[in-house]
Amino acid sequence: MTTYFNIIKRLLFVYITVLPLFISAQDKIQLINLETVLKIGGANNLTIQEFKLRQQLALAELTKAKEWWLPTVYTGTTFHQLWGNAMNGDGNFFTDVNRQNIWGGIGLNASWDFGEGIFKTKAIEYKVQSATFNTQAEQNKLLLQIISTYYDFLSAQLFYKAYEKLAKQADTIANQISVQVEAGISYESESLLAKSNYKHLKVKTISAQIDFSDKTTQLINLLNLESDVKLLASDSIIAPLNLIEIDDLQLTNDTADSYRSEIKSLELTLKALNEEKKTTTSGLLMPELRIGSYGSYFGDVFSPINLTNEINASLIWKIPIGRIVSGGSVMKYNALIDLHENKIQQTKAQINEEVQTAKERIILSEQQFNIAKQGLTLSSKALQQCVDRQALGTVRPFEIIQAQEMHINSMLDYLKAVAFYNKSQYAYYVAKGNNL
Repeated sequence: MTTYFNIIKRLLFVYITVLPLFISAQDKIQLINLETVLKIGGANNLTIQEFKLRQQLALAELTKAKEWWLPTVYTGTTFHQLWGNAMNGDGNFFTDVNRQNIWGGIGLNASWDFGEGIFKTKAIEYKVQSATFNTQAEQNKLLLQIISTYYDFLSAQLFYKAYEKLAKQADTIANQISVQVEAGISYESESLLAKSNYKHLKVKTISAQIDFSDKTTQLINLLNLESDVKLLASDSIIAPLNLIEIDDLQLTNDTADSYRSEIKSLELTLKALNEEKKTTTSGLLMPELRIGSYGSYFGDVFSPINLTNEINASLIWKIPIGRIVSGGSVMKYNALIDLHENKIQQTKAQINEEVQTAKERIILSEQQFNIAKQGLTLSSKALQQCVDRQALGTVRPFEIIQAQEMHINSMLDYLKAVAFYNKSQYAYYVAKGNNL
């Protein structure tokens, strides 16, 4: 019995010891940087995939529209059987009729509505081109969002690591002061203050870890990655970009609407509307051509059967009285065109506002991060000097606490300033009509 319980204990020990290691091994850690994030986002983001699928749908509709001139071919066999009465062509009735026949052959039916076919096909061609630019515009928006989220994620990771480092430093200082208290060269209140500061920094570290976890989840969702993936940025710092020449920024022309994919998409949609309108104007001058023909064997079941051929053709001009009297279709298209032109003007105004806003943000955020960089340098020196003085016993705990607090605030200012500076440059780059 004792041996049995010993085996159970050993199994439980192995289970408790190995299971956490096994779970940890299952975690999927993926190192990322801005380049990999943009590649993954462009391939995996569901919204981008949706617009690419819409583009494929537009291409399929164009392929279908181009089939308007192709005829329909039919072939097969039909049987006919009639019992009872039948009426002759001159109105006479025949009774006790027993009629049967068989038809077998191949035929063709074709209809060409030139007004509808030509102009609607051209309209769909414009819509396909519009869908291509619209996909690019939406991809730019989503990739900008991914860039912004990545910089927030990277800032959160670096901020969390900074708090970890400060907490470790505070723990070391608290232990040093405890030794000094035992040696009688420091007061107990100083030791309590140092220990309290360490606990405060541990709480702040956990808060920073929570924020980092939230930013990681947001980035995973945007990249459409598996939920059990753990992301870690390979970048150890946030370096300011040189995507835009700041010195030349004031000299650049802010008008960018003619280069933006949104405007190109809207203009092509406007062309499509004008082509569709032609189906109710000049398209009415074009006729509809219909041709039907077949060749078959026709006769009794199954003999005698003789060769039979038929052809029918018509050329018809459709004259819609409603179009002539009231012109409702033209009025409808004119209203749609006016609304679309208004949307183009609104979008142009929005684009120019985006360019100007991003431009001003770049200029101001550059000043902000330069100041924050200077502040971080000063606070780092101050903190290091306090730590060095602590080793000599010539500094009071409140000085270290104040130095640590100033340093972490300066670190946060710098990370936020550089991230905002980089995000503003990407926003300006896209606003000027460039693609990511």
